[in-house]
This record gives sequence, structure tokens and C-alpha cells, in this order.
Amino acid sequence: MRRRAFRIFTALCGLMALSGCGTQTGVPPAAPQDGHGTIRAQQVMRLTEVHARTGMTLLEGPVFDEKGRLLVVDVTAPAGEPKVLRVDVRKKTSQQMRTDERGTYTSAQFSPYDGRLYLTDFSRGAILSLAPDGEDARTFFSGEVDGAPMNPDDLAFDREGNLYLSDSRGMSEGEAKGRVVRIDRTGRDVAVLADGLSAPNGISFDADYRGLWFSELTQNRISYLLLDKKGSVASRHTAVRVDGGIAQTDSIAVDADGNLYQGLHGRPAMEVYSKHGEHLATVEVPARDAHALESATNVAIAPGSTRAYMTVSGPGGGYLYTFDAPAEGIRQSNGG
Repeated sequence: MRRRAFRIFTALCGLMALSGCGTQTGVPPAAPQDGHGTIRAQQVMRLTEVHARTGMTLLEGPVFDEKGRLLVVDVTAPAGEPKVLRVDVRKKTSQQMRTDERGTYTSAQFSPYDGRLYLTDFSRGAILSLAPDGEDARTFFSGEVDGAPMNPDDLAFDREGNLYLSDSRGMSEGEAKGRVVRIDRTGRDVAVLADGLSAPNGISFDADYRGLWFSELTQNRISYLLLDKKGSVASRHTAVRVDGGIAQTDSIAVDADGNLYQGLHGRPAMEVYSKHGEHLATVEVPARDAHALESATNVAIAPGSTRAYMTVSGPGGGYLYTFDAPAEGIRQSNGG
């Protein structure tokens, strides 16, 4: 979640208070890696346009459901417009899965415990869960953690269905108050695993569930939390420093080989690193498209496939781009 987006959320909340608070069906083949550290992504479709009420659109949290449909959230969608979209990537069609008056959803992922879809609500400091069809909305968690409200951004599940969240508290003030928070699958046992962070954003387990990768938006760094068998922190260190220039580190995904996909805000591109911190490639949109785009926040790699779908947004609207990932998709590259 970005600072400008946070300001948009504040304005959006004010608006909410006032209102009551072709024939081709296949996706074109992904472009191969060009041999110079660049993977060229191809446009699949435009999903959203800039919203008149919020002045922007920001796609996030792509996740495949059990039927192979891609779900995407639009962070800055106002009340009445689609906040969660269900996409058929082959037919290039989408439909509204959810809208509401107050939610500001920044990520989405299915729980391995109960099979429900979980959404982080950044502005309300809550976690919402839905049935797979989008119905039966429930508040899984809301309120303070260790005496302070949350701004939950991204989420990851362990094998047992416990949640791990990047809490971007302090981002609007530019203060290092962010946290990594663990909430057990019942929603009752809550623990802070790391604090004093600078706008933590992306979070994902590694391929073996031994530890968590997380990024800090305003430090352009990725850190690694090694966990013990009880889910507590055994150690923590800075793993990768991202040379982003004007861009900042956004969401994180991990593939079957343990490679990290680091989304960027401020540039429609994504960096790919090995688990040892080696820079493998940069995923980029075609140059002809880049002028109207300014972020590539997140990616979903279809489980058991190398077909990847990247959420890309900017003044030109919100788009899906596809590329061929270096390794197959797993749970850690599907949502969050």
C-alpha cells in the first residue's frame, strides 16, 4: 500500500460517510526471456478504469480459485463499484464478486484450513472472510494489536491456516511503526513477530515454510524471518536490497524453486531474485504501454504451471499482464 493511496483512502472514507458510509478466447503465449535479464510481459486485458470519485485505480492480490478463475481486488474502488473482481483469463471477461460501502481491500488469499477467501481491509484495520462464491461475509479479526490499530496490507497462510500479516502502521506519518503480525486460525491468539518496520508490504512464506520474506516499502529492502516449530521468530536479517530508483518495494510471491517475485510501485515492473539473493530477471511491460502505467504490485502464478499474471495499474487503468515464470506456481505464488 502506498502513501498516495492512503491519502485517497482518507478522502474515500469521507465520501462513504456522505453516502452512508472478438472471437479469440485464448490468452496469447507469454514472451520468452530475452537473454538479457528481462522477461517481457504481454497484456491480457484492461480490468478497470480510473475511478472518478477516487482519482485512481489500483489492482492487487491476484489469486486463483479452485475453478481456475482469477480473483483480483481494486484497492481504491469506491462504494458501488467492484472491489473484488472474478476474471476468466481465457475469455478475457470479468465480473463483480463483491462491493460494499467501507472496505479498502489490499490483498486476497484462500485459507488452507477452511477454504474461505480472506481479504485485508487496510483502512478499517480488519480481516474479512468470504465463502468461495463471494457470499457469507464475516469479520475474522478487527481491533487493536498490542494497544495499537493495524493497517493490514498483505497476508500469508502457513500450512495449518494461521495468518501472517504485514501491518503498515505508521506509513501515512512516515514513521517506522510497522509490524509483522501472526493471528492464529481461530482469530483469538495474536502476536507481533517484528516491529519498528518502515511500511512493511509484501509477505510470503518461502517454498519450505521455514520462514517469511517481507518487504519494506520505504526502505526498498526484503528481510527474512526464520521461524521455529511454534511459529515464533528464531532469527531475522536483511536479505535483499532492491535498487528501485524512484520505485518502491510492493508485494512478494515465491515459486516452486524458492524464487522471489518483488512487485514495484513507481514502475510497471517486477524484480525476480533467487532465495540466495541473486538477481535473476526483471519482468517488464512493453515500452509502448509503460507511459500510462506506474506500478506492478503483485503476481499470481497458476499452481502447477509457469503461467503468471501480474496486476499493473496507472493513469491508463488497471490491467492484467502475463509472462512465463522461471518456475511453477505454488500456494506462495497464489494470492497475498
